[in-house]
Amino acid sequence: MVVVNVTVTDPFDRIVTGLEQTNFQVFDEKVEQKIEAFSTEDAPISVGLVFDSSGSMSDKIQKSKEAALQFFRTSNPQDEFMLISFSDRPNLITGFTAKFESIQDRLLFVKSGGRTALLDAIYLGLSEMKKATTNRRALLVISDGGDNHSRYTENDIKRAVKESDVQIYAVGIFEPLSSRARTPEEAGGPSLLADLAEVSGGRMFSVEDTNELPDIAEKISIELRNQYVIGYRPSNLVRDGRWRRVKVKLNPPKGLPALQIYSRTGYYAPTQ
Repeated sequence: MVVVNVTVTDPFDRIVTGLEQTNFQVFDEKVEQKIEAFSTEDAPISVGLVFDSSGSMSDKIQKSKEAALQFFRTSNPQDEFMLISFSDRPNLITGFTAKFESIQDRLLFVKSGGRTALLDAIYLGLSEMKKATTNRRALLVISDGGDNHSRYTENDIKRAVKESDVQIYAVGIFEPLSSRARTPEEAGGPSLLADLAEVSGGRMFSVEDTNELPDIAEKISIELRNQYVIGYRPSNLVRDGRWRRVKVKLNPPKGLPALQIYSRTGYYAPTQ
């Protein structure tokens, strides 16, 4: 069964709940599929926090920690978390645990310094996600953008994201465009994070004022807990290992404004 997590928002970017299965259609390579499973309950979730502690974060790290803590505070008892921080290289600070207090304590000791191995950190996050014990999985990336120190390439990471069933939520902390001191990597950071989030069905939030960070983190937490989960068995049974595009369409009840849908863009068919 292919499982697709779907977020629906209104024109003011507020979460839309209360929709029924009949409001959704799902297409696999443009062929409509029969929805076999549909739920809206707040199921337990495994979240990996990928936290940028590179030198460029020095003046943003305190607010970023506050944002992470705010995210944990809005969690449920059955949720589990892990923490990766990264500068020159990624560092798994703690594997999955339901006790977010232990992550909280370790996060407080993270200091900023060094370069930015963002792609390597996301790759490690996706690898660690295979150890998660729940069916719903997300990475929350808090970073000020560009990569300048990874062994993995953008294409490596995009492929890994497509192969994993992990949603990526990115909080990009970017200097206003008027700031001229940006390196090419920092300038390219927003589009890199946005691409990864889009492929996975997650979202990217850009922040210029670090005071907004805790509110954004809480918003992501609420969003993860108010998704529609759609399951279907693909009518195409060929095991060719190819990338198959998935499109979810909405037939909203009359009277609602134009709604926006976020969901994963596809999956790789099995090979055997």
